[in-house]
Amino acid sequence: METIHIQTMAELAAKGEKPEVLFWVGCIGSFDDRAKKVTRAFARILNAANVKFAVLANEESCTGDPARRAGNEFLFQMQALQNITVLNGYGITRIVTTCPHCFNVMKNEYPALGGHYEMMHHSQFINQLLKEGRIKVEGGSFQGQQITYHDPCYLGRGNGEYEAPREVLRSLDTALVEMKRSKEKALCCGAGGAQMWKEAEPGNKEVNVERSEEAVGTGAKIVAVACNFCNTMLTDGVKHQGKEAEVQVKDIAELIAEAGKL
Repeated sequence: METIHIQTMAELAAKGEKPEVLFWVGCIGSFDDRAKKVTRAFARILNAANVKFAVLANEESCTGDPARRAGNEFLFQMQALQNITVLNGYGITRIVTTCPHCFNVMKNEYPALGGHYEMMHHSQFINQLLKEGRIKVEGGSFQGQQITYHDPCYLGRGNGEYEAPREVLRSLDTALVEMKRSKEKALCCGAGGAQMWKEAEPGNKEVNVERSEEAVGTGAKIVAVACNFCNTMLTDGVKHQGKEAEVQVKDIAELIAEAGKL
């Protein structure tokens, strides 16, 4: 495993410096072994683009999004206010995150509690870096391959962002094939709205299996995602079909980092 040095806000503040952007890692990006690979891939992209960034490290707490979705408003406000106090204390204005859930709650719900930030999802930020020429990819091993993309609910329908991740994927010179249900009509992977932490409701099929069948049905050998929760659910769905040897589920950051040999 490669070693990547990432500065913390405490280190930068001690030198009287500020980052170009704060990388909000999120709970799953910090603790889940699969998601850590996405975190490292995005950090490599930021380093390759010479982006001056920092993380909060131990000062970062859960945004409170799962608590609010599960109905625990008191816990949400406690967690949110703790984060806002830290962020405002450092004078943070720009934040990028690989998690659409963190992106959504911090962009749309933190302002009511005093947290006003320019929020960017990593698909948007990577797309911006590509357009500015700060990173370059040639397609690499993905050139000409069929890739399908799953829209995360909180990025797509929640915030109207459909094009940035697709533009990133097109930069790989791939053949993008859409599932029957995509963009505004995309099917949830099953993890949203705190569903990740509860038993499924009665039914004849798990949602992630339904969505994974759609993805595999496109014939694409790579399912691109832009959310670590979607990554988990679709990976499990692909395994359920016994297709894990044929179909890979990868975050867009991993695809860019691998194609650009970053």
